[in-house]
Amino acid sequence: MALAAARDLLIEAGPQAVTLKAVASRIGRTHANLLHHFGSASGLQKALAEYLGAKVCGIIGEAVLKSRTGEGSVRDIVDLTFDAFDKGGAGALSSWMLLTGNEDALDPIVDAIHELVDDLAIGGHEDREMHEDTLTLVLMALGDALMGDRLCGSLELPRHTARDLAEKHLEQALARWQAEHESV
Repeated sequence: MALAAARDLLIEAGPQAVTLKAVASRIGRTHANLLHHFGSASGLQKALAEYLGAKVCGIIGEAVLKSRTGEGSVRDIVDLTFDAFDKGGAGALSSWMLLTGNEDALDPIVDAIHELVDDLAIGGHEDREMHEDTLTLVLMALGDALMGDRLCGSLELPRHTARDLAEKHLEQALARWQAEHESV
């Protein structure tokens, strides 16, 4: 309950609103209850990052598998990733953690992405191309969440331009993957 409430606060009001007191109030508990469970505001934020990472990576993993079989599209993967960092608050949470010096709170998100890539890669951790494609997609989604709207406006580009570029990149990667695995 606490993590769902923290996620809702993150989306509604930004990362600065995710405090032990605010989450406790939202779920009808005391600050002391949450302090006992999470240890600190930093512990809550790290747990939130782990919660978001697991939830988002699970959804994206399903979309990747569907795209490989033709049931889903590359755009589904792109939109899910970009939405996780933008509307889902992962971009704001990441920047907040970096700005407040709580960088280790990002470890669960990074670890969840790494685990997902290794699980999806045919060669496991040795699938360097999949790691590079994931890096490209995640950094594009993070950058877009943090400053995409303003940058697109400044450059007089449509707001969806970064998503379109990410989609092209992943389509090429999927075609390459399919060509390599047809003969397997």
